[in-house]
Amino acid sequence: MIHEGLPTQLPDIDPDETRDWLDSFDAMLDERGRDRARYVMLRLLERARETQVGVPALRSTDYINTIPPEREPWFPGDYHVEQRIRAFLRWNAAVMVSSANRKGLEVGGHIATYQSSASLYEVGFNHFFRGQDHPGGGDQIFIQGHASPGIYARAFLEGRLDEQQLYRFRQEVQHGPGAGLSSYPHPRLMPEFWEFPTVSMGLTGINSIYQARFNRYLQNRGVKDTSEQRVFAFLGDGEMAEPESLGAIRIAAREELDNLVWVVNCNLQQLDGPVTGNGKIIQELEANFRGAGWNVIKVIWGQGWDDLLARDVDGVLVNKMNSTPDGDFQTFSVEDGAYVRENFFGPDPRLRRMVEHMTDGQIQKLPRGGHDYRKVYAAFDAATKHVGQPTVILAKTVKGWTIDALEGKNATHQMKKLTPDDLKKFRDRLYLPISDRDLERSYEETGAAPFFHPGADSPEIEYMMQRRQELGGSMPKREVRAKSLKLPGDAMYTELAKGGGKHPVATTMAAVRLLRDWMKDPEIGQRIVPIAPDEYRTFGMDSMFPSAKVYNPAGQTYQSVDRKLLLKYTESVQGQMLHEGISEAGAMASATAAGSAYSTHGEHMIPFYIFYSMFGFQRTGDSIWAMADQLARGFLIGATAGRTTLTGEGLQHADGHSPLLAATNPAVVHYDPAFAYEMAHVMRSGLERMYGTGGPDGNGENVIFYITVYNEPVEQPAQPDDVDVEGILRGVHRVSTTDGEGPRVQLMASGVAFPWIKEAARLLSEEWGVRADTWSVTSWNELARDAVASEDQNLLHPDDAPRVPYVTSKLEGSGGPFVAVSDYMAAVPLQIARWVPGDYCVLGADGFGFADTRPAARRFFKIDAQSVVVRSLQALADAGEIDPAVVAKAAAQYRIDDPTAVSDVKQEGGAA
Repeated sequence: MIHEGLPTQLPDIDPDETRDWLDSFDAMLDERGRDRARYVMLRLLERARETQVGVPALRSTDYINTIPPEREPWFPGDYHVEQRIRAFLRWNAAVMVSSANRKGLEVGGHIATYQSSASLYEVGFNHFFRGQDHPGGGDQIFIQGHASPGIYARAFLEGRLDEQQLYRFRQEVQHGPGAGLSSYPHPRLMPEFWEFPTVSMGLTGINSIYQARFNRYLQNRGVKDTSEQRVFAFLGDGEMAEPESLGAIRIAAREELDNLVWVVNCNLQQLDGPVTGNGKIIQELEANFRGAGWNVIKVIWGQGWDDLLARDVDGVLVNKMNSTPDGDFQTFSVEDGAYVRENFFGPDPRLRRMVEHMTDGQIQKLPRGGHDYRKVYAAFDAATKHVGQPTVILAKTVKGWTIDALEGKNATHQMKKLTPDDLKKFRDRLYLPISDRDLERSYEETGAAPFFHPGADSPEIEYMMQRRQELGGSMPKREVRAKSLKLPGDAMYTELAKGGGKHPVATTMAAVRLLRDWMKDPEIGQRIVPIAPDEYRTFGMDSMFPSAKVYNPAGQTYQSVDRKLLLKYTESVQGQMLHEGISEAGAMASATAAGSAYSTHGEHMIPFYIFYSMFGFQRTGDSIWAMADQLARGFLIGATAGRTTLTGEGLQHADGHSPLLAATNPAVVHYDPAFAYEMAHVMRSGLERMYGTGGPDGNGENVIFYITVYNEPVEQPAQPDDVDVEGILRGVHRVSTTDGEGPRVQLMASGVAFPWIKEAARLLSEEWGVRADTWSVTSWNELARDAVASEDQNLLHPDDAPRVPYVTSKLEGSGGPFVAVSDYMAAVPLQIARWVPGDYCVLGADGFGFADTRPAARRFFKIDAQSVVVRSLQALADAGEIDPAVVAKAAAQYRIDDPTAVSDVKQEGGAA
């Protein structure tokens, strides 16, 4: 056993040798002191790590740079030219945000983040980030959302954006398409520029980890050689408080993702104050990452501290650095040298003597490591050469660096406008050739300061362009290079069209059956990426284990407990199935990486993420938004859907609202099919729309198909000869109709609710003399969207013939009132109420879920067949077609207000 890094229960096989080592250590301690002994021990631990001796790592190290000066590599660039480039970028980034907040506009923005991280980005852009034209395939860069102005500023110098676009930062509509710039990295808003959406804080961390993992997945499965590609992710120290930021770091270490580099900009500030004023965020993060198995590189102090640390023979300076909290360091960043001399160096005479040769001005300018270009370069160089572990660079900076009005202040995040005097001081600090008159003239003409460009033939721009050309082109850049896929034909879907015969089948099983068939297809089979969060057996997918296998980059190094079974759990380096453990967030990150591979890798991959529906949109809705923003494609399968189909699980598993959450995302196409043949048409449509020749450019649509399926076995009819495919795909089709005289009602249901209206139609006919037509609503959401789009069309084109919503035209002429029911809350079918051509009544499962049988739950929510009958009779009574006394009689006869009335009704397949 190992406790706090010390052996406690291991036998000593050579006590004499051990005694020699301990005596040597004691002698060094007596002769050279504790500090020297400590140093030697740290070096021995470091050497043990280098030689792969299994010694536990320290959880944190001294508050100094990980890479000492003597180990810093030679800097290969032109330091002066790159410094000038950074000055241009800093100016243009700040002016862009300040301009966006001129009087009469004031659309916000963030100045300080990029100013603190400019050196971190520029080291990458000039020396490490490989573009898509690089022979190795190019790197993937997750850029911190609030730093977007600096990235736009670089694109401006490269000639990718013009001055007018910079003036139109955060103005995406009023000047016309493409004339302005999005606030943050938004691929959907700027699809040729941004690759990864990052401003939903926390998602950058987990998404970048699973992106790096997916790159290895592509490599190991032989889809694409990604061996030279890296993933860089830029995050803020305040952002690391988000659970998603650190929640998956063990995955990166476990899978040895040395293709992943995180750069955490530690400016010690959140949005409103210090990240941890009484503590030390860099030390906290170091402990987290080291404990998880990452390689940690700290870049805390700039070159100005090297001489002082070399003089620190007794460790007093390092001790002061270790013991000073972040709140004080933030204060030191805004005070003058005299204050720092008195309050940092002053309390200890040894420290005071250490800086007695320095002026107050020199002390004030002692730099932080994240602004020291050579220190940052050394960190990147070490990170990209490290093998066997992911690396995190913890770089200490000052928020708002180089802008006197902003530097280090708690309110920096909210300071979005610079006065002319602020800009003059900023200009002078950057040594830019902009005269006062130029500034004044620009303010007179535009209300803002001018942007600066030294000219395309200037040494700085030529240097910048040459570096990017050698590294594979400009970044960020999103380009679709995937080749079209040959999709399966009609034969693929014939089995589902046959129905289930005498055997009831759950729609989950129908979806899985089609997935298995897809995976056997010679064209698309290897491009399917099945994903599940530890629920493959729940959804009947364990039959895939022996053939498709579970992906594991280490293979399977153990004897499986079920190895003798036919459906044994099998892991493989070439495995196709992504088994994410109990992590819906991780599964969504994998789905996003797979669904955007057509743009990030030029390879179409088809994610098929199947999950407990309650834990999809409810738990990871933000990730689904990010997936949509990244223009990813794929299938999200909300299995065990509905509020009453899984009622044995209870409240937190009872999904009565995911279609409503899905409706809020414009990229999500939701279907709730009732029959296997509907499932076939819906899934085929999804495949063709996303991976066929649809969309505005013929390369497929950037949508996500969300399909809710159920675990309840129900009768699956064969596809009728006159199947209404258009109705299925647009949202509603008639399943049955009855002839004869008398009152008539139209019954509408989706998904697992269809058997209820089928039974209700029988009861209405046999017991109450009412004729009922039945309709399967495959998508309430798509019907509502079409109707809203119709009204928008009519608003914009009042002189044209009015466009009629599909649901209106489809239901027009049907006799009697409409009664709709689903296994969701009433608000789901109520989405179409405005456009139903007649009286419209809705039944829904509103309220909290609970544990019981399906019949009891449906009677409780009053959505079962008998409740549909009573509601239909009530609608007919309201229309004056039957006597109201009939309604009361039916309600009493069926006891629709009493769940105990169905306590003896058996159910099938109620478990997960």
